[in-house]
Amino acid sequence: MQGVLFTIFLVTTPFLFYLYKFAPSDAPTWNTAIGEIDSGGFNNVQAYLHALVTKITFILLTGIWFLTAQSWWKYAILVPLTMFLFQLAGVLNYKFEYIDEFDFWYSLPIILPILILLMYISYIAGKKSNRSFELKQEVEEEIKKLLSDDL
Repeated sequence: MQGVLFTIFLVTTPFLFYLYKFAPSDAPTWNTAIGEIDSGGFNNVQAYLHALVTKITFILLTGIWFLTAQSWWKYAILVPLTMFLFQLAGVLNYKFEYIDEFDFWYSLPIILPILILLMYISYIAGKKSNRSFELKQEVEEEIKKLLSDDL
């Protein structure tokens, strides 16, 4: 059942990008059944919803990717997820003058430790895999030697 829900969500995500088209393009507010939506510092509600829905969709997709990933490098997915969260905060806090421009610098203190940790893990894993490859070859040579001695 969970897989079906994920599949339905993933299939419908392209349509999420176009939800903003239902909003009026010339009004600063929009009265809906769930309440009034304000343009939040944007020129109109449609521009606000476009920015909002885009960020939310990317956060949902990246979050699902992170939660379902099985590899050790899945923590690298936290880097774009952090960026999208800062961008969403910029959309919601309309006092920011440039929404996507400075988010990288704000998220850098979070991204740098993750990147350093991933590079360290990659380095350690590379060293261990080289050593395990060498051990595997030594074992294979020893087995061949033992088998040739028995014959």
